[in-house]
Amino acid sequence: MASSSNNNPQSLRSILEKDKLSGTNFLDWFRNLRIVLKHELKLYVLDAPIPEDPPANATKAVKDAHNKHVNDSTDVACIMLATMVPELQKDMELMEAYDMVVTLKEMFQQQARQERFETVKNLHSCKMTKGASVSPHVLKMKGYVDQLDRLGFPISQELATDLIMNSLPESYSQFVMNYNMNNMEKSISELHLMLKTAEKNIKKPSSNVLMVQKGKRMKKKGKGKAKFSKAAAAPVAKHVEQVKP
Repeated sequence: MASSSNNNPQSLRSILEKDKLSGTNFLDWFRNLRIVLKHELKLYVLDAPIPEDPPANATKAVKDAHNKHVNDSTDVACIMLATMVPELQKDMELMEAYDMVVTLKEMFQQQARQERFETVKNLHSCKMTKGASVSPHVLKMKGYVDQLDRLGFPISQELATDLIMNSLPESYSQFVMNYNMNNMEKSISELHLMLKTAEKNIKKPSSNVLMVQKGKRMKKKGKGKAKFSKAAAAPVAKHVEQVKP
């Protein structure tokens, strides 16, 4: 009986074949590589170089561990080379997996720095338009926060929520004030739910506000009527005085 594709490493390695490393996609390629190696229990190969050969009197367990590291490193190096464009293969075909990763990071660190800069800029400049829905806005900002985390520059939960609340329009000022006065510490997901509830209250004015607005209109109307009656009565009184015998 054929084995399930979920148990076949090749089925997961195919994500690297779809988008080979070309020089402009290092971050995405490296992220996918780590996913594949984590699945195959070989991710440790990228985090440290192969240790020196064990001494002749080393235990069998130590020698076996060293041999496994050598074999896994060779396997990972082949995976990496097979998912690169030919130009990069030629430069790295003699390297071990760990040395290959160090070299690639040095080559493409400018790309990572630029992506980080753009993400930070977008996060700080993101503002919610008055009258827009709060949910897509929060999810957009959460995407920027998650991207910084993937780039290796995570920001704290408190700073993330502060940036989101600072991006809200004036109609949410009461919500922001209450949040800060109560010293709340919520995750972005929890803040998202709170803002969705606040949005419903903002879009639906309370009955007290409607009553106050209605009362003001009635009061203004009454004042206008009284002023008109007094002005209209003056000529009539003068006429009565004139016709008295």
